[in-house]
Formats: sequence, structure tokens, C-alpha cells
Amino acid sequence: MQDLDAIPAQRRDAVRAALQTTFGSGAIDRFDPIKGGVSSALILRFDVRERTYVLRIEPERTTLRDRQRGYDCMVAAASAGAAPDVHHADPQAGIAIMDFVFGLPLSQHPDGAIGMVRALGALIARVQAAPPFPDVGSYPDVIEWLLAGLCKSAFPAPDQLDPHADGLARIRAALPWESSTLVSCHNDPNPRNILFDGKRALLVDWELAFRNDPLVDLAILTTELVETPALQRALLEATFGATPDSRMLARLTVMRLLTRLYYGCVVLDSLAGSLVTPDAGLAAFTPASFRMAVADGRLKSGTPETAHAFAMMSLAAFIDGVTQPGFDDLLKLVACG
Repeated sequence: MQDLDAIPAQRRDAVRAALQTTFGSGAIDRFDPIKGGVSSALILRFDVRERTYVLRIEPERTTLRDRQRGYDCMVAAASAGAAPDVHHADPQAGIAIMDFVFGLPLSQHPDGAIGMVRALGALIARVQAAPPFPDVGSYPDVIEWLLAGLCKSAFPAPDQLDPHADGLARIRAALPWESSTLVSCHNDPNPRNILFDGKRALLVDWELAFRNDPLVDLAILTTELVETPALQRALLEATFGATPDSRMLARLTVMRLLTRLYYGCVVLDSLAGSLVTPDAGLAAFTPASFRMAVADGRLKSGTPETAHAFAMMSLAAFIDGVTQPGFDDLLKLVACG
């Protein structure tokens, strides 16, 4: 281990111990950073004996309970073939070592869009078949807790979130929620967390994982990767092995709105104390215009400003959804059965 400069000084002893435990005397020449998401985890690529691995160091602000939950989910998912193999996971030190996956864009799936959708459905099926993840409460309860925390802050102004609380209450009143139906869920299968090795899809970054509704991960996939109704039906069929009925499709729509609200709350909470301007307006971007702004460079991927814009876009998309004509009829369909 000749190059530890990329690792904070206070974490180097723990990293040395983890590497020694995992690889013994294997030589490591250098660590190359890998860009991560909003979690602030330090993610590094390195080689040992002609194999490539990933070293993940959790931020010190992440609680031991959350580290333990995330690592437990990651290890369970790896055992089910839904995540890269894990070689070391120490929640106390906040250090994990897993295989590096040489990924290809999902758009290059040899069977085209339908092949991509089937690969994603198979991936979510493997996640749901993993040993049960920890149960942290119902998804609406988690969102309500996050929203209440934001309402007590000035990020954004509390009165801006009143419509979101009202919309969440409408959904909660109509949405059947049975704890016995919950399954293991990643809860953040956005394209940056999905790896495709040419044969199968895998998921990384398990810090938001817990037991949840079977449609949550699928709803998230429909916001960027699987946007047309035909492909969404194919995704549900690939996951569950059956043609979805109208109630399942309606519940998927409602769950997609809940994921929008969840993302907005989680990302704003992660930005608390940052230098980002608190109020850029909830309607600054639509989902389509946000993606275009990232693609053309107006928003720089990985910056706090872009994270803030994403959060505000997500909150606005939730309101757009719950105020659409016919949404009450959709809730009635979800409520029956």
C-alpha cells in the first residue's frame, strides 16, 4: 500500500486493517476515485493480484445503525446475485470491499430496449428474493417523518411544503399497506446505481435499502429508464411473471409519486448545512428539463447545486402528479381490492 493519500488520515489505520484482513500481503499500488452520489461516501477502485475491487468508506456522520442496515442489505443482495460480491463489510469502521464490475451502458443491451427491461425485471426479482431486509416502517410513514423534519427547517420555507403534506395524506388514506406483503428493496435503483456487465444487471449503493412495497423499486425505474406504458408493463411482467392488471398499474403510478416525494426529502435533508441557496423555486425544472440541463452541462453532475435542483424538481413533480385531473379516480382504483 504505497498510496493512501486519497484516504482521510483518520481512516487510514482502519483501511489498512481491512485490506490486511481481506488480502493478506497483497500489494496495492494506488487507489483511483470513483464518483459517488449524494451519500458523500468515498469510493475507490484498486487492483490486487490482477483483480479489481472497490473500497467504500462511509462518511463519519452516517450512524452505526444505518451502516449496519446498509451493509446487511448489501451482503444479502450479493448472496442473491443482485449486487457485486462482498469481501469485507465492517459497519463499525464504515468500510466495505467488493468486486469491481466493468460495466456497459444499459442502452447497449444486445436485445435492445426489451432486453434491458427484462434484465431490470430479473434484477428486481433477485432483490425481492434476497433474505428479508430490515423493516424500518411503512414507506408513507418514512416519508412523513422526512417531510416533518424539513417543515421544521428553512430549507425550503416551511409553507412551501404544506401542499406536499396534504398530497401525502390523501395517498395514505387511500393506499392499502400490509406489512406482510413487504419485500427486500434497494429503494434507489437510479441509473447511476445500476451496473450491467453484458449479461446481467447489478445494484450498488445500498445505504437507502430496507423492506418496502414490491412496486417501489419498479416505480423508480420508470422515472428514467422505463418510461413508456408498454415497457412498464413488460417490466412488471418480467419481475412478477404475470401480466399486470389495471389496479397494479394504478398503484405503480401512485408509488412513483411517493418516490418523487421521498427523493426530494432525502436529498434536501442531505444538503442541510451546505452553501446551496435554500429556495430556488419548486418548479425550476420538470423531470425532462432537468435531464436535459444535466446532459448539456448547465447542471454539473455530482455538485450540491445539481442535487438541490433535483430535489426541487422531485417535489414539484409530486405536486404535478397529485393535482392531475383523474388522480382521485386513480386513488379509488388503488384503494379497492
